[in-house]
Amino acid sequence: SDLQKQEERGELLEPLIFVLLVLCSVLLYFKVSLMDPGFVKPEEEEGENKGQGVVIPQIPGDIKLRRCGYCLVKQPMRAKHCQLCQHCVRRYDHHCPWLENCVGERNHPLFIVYLSVQLVVLLWGGHVAWSGLYFEQSREWLQHNIFLLVSFLLIFIFTIVVLLLLVSHLYLISCNTTTWEFMSHHRISYLRHSELENPFDQGIILNLWRFFC
Repeated sequence: SDLQKQEERGELLEPLIFVLLVLCSVLLYFKVSLMDPGFVKPEEEEGENKGQGVVIPQIPGDIKLRRCGYCLVKQPMRAKHCQLCQHCVRRYDHHCPWLENCVGERNHPLFIVYLSVQLVVLLWGGHVAWSGLYFEQSREWLQHNIFLLVSFLLIFIFTIVVLLLLVSHLYLISCNTTTWEFMSHHRISYLRHSELENPFDQGIILNLWRFFC
């Protein structure tokens, strides 16, 4: 049959890989959106606070960890309360409206993997949509290709958004800072009173290694 001939010629391999990538992207989306991003629990307060001085020796000693005014837990360094999730999140980055979940210490690496896979899917889908277009200046051409044209434009827009998001996150990770710390540097006590602009930065290679590994 035609299907067997296509399989023998290897023509079904690319569609199969594309479908697997789309499936992987969907699974990663649900994984990142449903998992615990690093909620601070009251029973973890003592263990979380013991290592602060060892991990960040540059932080001035007169800065005390404060108790959250919303959930009343003692916030570890780099944690922030999310009013949408109603929890304090360790190494809080941001609350993602696409995921309806915070991006924090536990799910941030998977969030980067999800963006990477999503970018590959969008680039591949954009290539397929573009290859199906042939341009002619006529109304009939527009009627027959309007769906592919709209699809390509939408894919192009989403590709730019995902690409910018991924690049910005990789830059912040390479500096060992978070979106919240980058945007609110002047309002965060342990950054405002620090002698260093970014006391967490340990070099690009070590920052990336500790984040992903």
